[in-house]
This record gives sequence, C-alpha cells and structure tokens, in this order.
Amino acid sequence: MASVLATSFLAGCGATDPADDRATAPRAKGFPVTIDNCGTRTTYRKPPARVVTIHQHPAELMLALGLKKAMVGTSFPDSAVLPEHRRDFGRIPELAKKEPSFETVVDAEPDFVYGGYGSAFAEKEGRSRKVFAEAGIDTYLNREYCGKGRVAMADAYEEVRTIGRIFGIQGRADDLVTRLEERVARTTEAVEGSRPVPVFVYDSGDKAAFTAGGKSLGTEIIRLAGGRNVFGDLDEVFGDVSWEQVVERKPEVIAIYDYRGSGSVEQKKKFLLSHPALADVPAVKNQRFTVLPLTSTLVGVRPPYAVEDLARRLHPERFR
Repeated sequence: MASVLATSFLAGCGATDPADDRATAPRAKGFPVTIDNCGTRTTYRKPPARVVTIHQHPAELMLALGLKKAMVGTSFPDSAVLPEHRRDFGRIPELAKKEPSFETVVDAEPDFVYGGYGSAFAEKEGRSRKVFAEAGIDTYLNREYCGKGRVAMADAYEEVRTIGRIFGIQGRADDLVTRLEERVARTTEAVEGSRPVPVFVYDSGDKAAFTAGGKSLGTEIIRLAGGRNVFGDLDEVFGDVSWEQVVERKPEVIAIYDYRGSGSVEQKKKFLLSHPALADVPAVKNQRFTVLPLTSTLVGVRPPYAVEDLARRLHPERFR
C-alpha cells in the first residue's frame, strides 16, 4: 500500500506518471504489443516481470507456459492443481484464500494482474482495473468474462495465444495449443461413432437446478467427450431449469460441478439420490455420477483435460 501512497503523492507534486516511464523504457525484442481485452487497450513495451493471478485457472495457464519465475502471488485456489503444476504452484506465495484486497495485491509489487473471473476486478471491492491502472499496474481479464455470450474451446486456445503475445513467447504458446488440440483429437477419435450419452450438468440448487446451457464451454466439453448435454438447447451459459424438466430429459449420467462454496460433491450427490422426483431418472437409478471441477470448464488449459477425463467415464469401453 505504501507504494500506492507514494505514487499518489508524487503525482500530486507534478512527478512523471508511471505510464510516461514505460513510454521511455527500452523496447524488448518483438515489442511493443498492443492487446484489446474486455474494453481495455494496453500496450506492452516489454514482458511483465512480476505477476499476480487472481483465481486458479490463470495461474495454471501461466505455469503451463513456463512462466513460473514471473509469478509473485496467487489467490483463490478452487480445486486440486493439475499434477504437473502442483509443485511449482505450491512455491508461489498465496496472497488470499479468496480474492485478495487491492492493498494486498499492491504489496506484492506486481506490474501485471491476471484475473480469472469478473470478480477479480470488482469495483465495489476497490479492485477495478482503473484503480490498478492509476497505480501503474497493467491488468488482464480472462476473455470468458468479456461479455460476448458464448464460450467455446477456441476461446481457451486463443487465451493461451494472447498470454503468449503479452509475454513475448508466441512460439511456446503455439506449441502448447498444438498439444492441447492433439489431446482433444485423440479423445474424439477414441469415441467416434459411439452413441452420445445424455448428460445433465448439476451445478447447484434445490428448488430448481442450476445447470450449464448451450452457450457454455461445458456443453462443448460434453459433446467432444461423446456425450450430449440434455439442456444444450438452453440459450444461456448457465440457467435454472425445473426438476420436472430434468426428469423428462432422462439423463443417463449426471456431471456434478465441484467448486468451493457450492457444497461438497457428496452433499450434492446425497441430495440428488434423495430427491423423490428423480428416483426413476436413469442416472440416479443407476448412480452414474461423474465429477467435473469447475476450473476444468473455464477458459484456460484445463478443458482439453476435461474432455479426456469425461470421455473415459462416458465410454470406458473405448479406453481399455
């Protein structure tokens, strides 16, 4: 916080604005790079050197790109970290269990803050992108929260490429996207020709079911895994449906979204099994439940992993 106060004091005395300092800094190879992100246009003259991530999926993307040395703080771990990144993730200071305060972020002295959910830059919490900019700190928000309405696997790949551009590692980003695409291709080839399994996504809710609609990345993950989202015709990313509708659509598998603050998987499963109206639903009757960490369905490096994991549960006979 002291750095923010000092910046404000110097600005009041007619000192050079931080943006002016950046404008006169030496250019790194391949820079400047200008990025338009959710209505914010930023020009980078060199790669960010001190990064704070708010939410888990931006941190995993950074680690997948080999950027651990630039990371000075993480926050809001949602689920178990991908095994290949667990060790590095554990070595980065955790600033908060949920979204950190503006002061906490600034104390880590970042030059770049990468937010996963829109709440990363909540104005009412004092973390708006404008406030960070005034402190001389660049920000980037996951493209899923730019408000375009539909989220697809292509967004995950483009997110990787964009972060690669910001850090001057486009080649590395392209290689990572290729590996992720190959992972998905191997899975879709394995389940090709199989009957799409009807899947109901249960996020939360008791009086109504909060589920993934047709505009969600979850729907595409299910399709690529050899399934069919029974509410794929819901013209939303997420929405409420009635239990009567769930019964009518006869899902054979229920995918439970797992994330902090929504109740445990066991609590959700117990609720579904005890709901009288669901007793004859094939997925409940046969107790065919699968778990998808919410982070696996968010724009980042996880969705291709989720495709493979879900396919193995929907079509185990194709992976023996």
